[in-house]
Amino acid sequence: MMEFGLTFIILACVFGLFMAWGVGANDVANAMATSVGSKALTIKQAIIIAAVFEFLGAFLAGGQVTATIRKGMIDADLMAGSPELLVYGMMAALLAAGIWLLIASRAGWPVSTTHSIVGAIVGFAAVGLGIEAVHWAKVGTIVMSWVVSPVTSGAIAFALFMSVQKLIFNTDDPLANARRYVPGYIFLVGFIVALVTMLKGLKHIGLELNMFQSYLVAIGVGIVTMLIGIYFIRRLRFDPDADRDYHFTNVEKVFGVLMMVTACAMAFAHGSNDVANAVGPLAAVVSIVQNEGEVTQRSLMAPWILLLGGVGIVAGLMMYGHKVIATVGQGITELTPSRGFAATLAAATTVVIASGTGLPISTTHTLVGAVLGVGMARGIAAVNMAVVRTIFMSWIVTLPAGAILAILFFFMFKGIFGS
Repeated sequence: MMEFGLTFIILACVFGLFMAWGVGANDVANAMATSVGSKALTIKQAIIIAAVFEFLGAFLAGGQVTATIRKGMIDADLMAGSPELLVYGMMAALLAAGIWLLIASRAGWPVSTTHSIVGAIVGFAAVGLGIEAVHWAKVGTIVMSWVVSPVTSGAIAFALFMSVQKLIFNTDDPLANARRYVPGYIFLVGFIVALVTMLKGLKHIGLELNMFQSYLVAIGVGIVTMLIGIYFIRRLRFDPDADRDYHFTNVEKVFGVLMMVTACAMAFAHGSNDVANAVGPLAAVVSIVQNEGEVTQRSLMAPWILLLGGVGIVAGLMMYGHKVIATVGQGITELTPSRGFAATLAAATTVVIASGTGLPISTTHTLVGAVLGVGMARGIAAVNMAVVRTIFMSWIVTLPAGAILAILFFFMFKGIFGS
């Protein structure tokens, strides 16, 4: 079977690039939606931030989730005698998830990339290899995460936004209080993202820190991030007349600086959790071909594979990201920089924590949950329930859609290359 080795690698690269394009058009687009929807960032700025921080997140903190997708869902040992089935399955999964993401992005539905690929992998494994090849307990934890992740991020977003209301908006001098407290929120963003990245471990880049050192580094990163934020806040020019039309125009300007920081954190968190969806199956195919058909438990992610994923993601966001950005950034509820901040920080915190545990939760679900939480803080009338219903329906369809497409492609590859 390995006489087709080069063909398999080329096909896996093409499908992996297509899948990464879909991740950019749908998943990264919704990760950036709160920043663009609240007008804190232009689409061009969002693309630059996504390109830099998605790659950093995937490179520094992305290894663990890759392992869960590859090893956790299906029993690789069962395929030791027939590695070609795993190659067909991974190619089918990439193609199936890529096509579903294209359909969803066209319709503007923010669906889960993680669940598209998980559905696809479970689909081909259950039909092509047998029901026993799937680790159903793992699938169960993913189904549980549909509820856990949006509820967690929604609750965090609600609490954050209420704290902003109490400390800043409901005071006698909101602008002075915004300048006083926003640097504190910026510290929190830098601290949380750095701490969870450290605790998760950076062993594969040769850095091992104990608990005390991790806290120390996280505090350092928080302080540096805060100082950069203070520098930009001091450079802001405030116009007292602007507050006549909209009472909090100047306050929202201060939150605009915070939104820049949270957008970077969200892109980093997303990269650490979701880039692996596109490059994980590709890495599996490359590893099997390079090892002459041996199904290894773990293989190194070659830098060129990560680069390919990064290029696909940025291209997808640039070419097709605007539809999903419109749904999440404007469709669910009206966002301002202060509300966008609460939603994005809550989602980033949930994603980075989940990334540390290796559970493949969905960035989409956490972010939509967080945006809902912020909307709910202003009352149910502030939320467009018709848009929310459509989004929930698209979430339910994602898993079976990925599975059915993957089964079709799996048998197609089996027919073309033989088993």
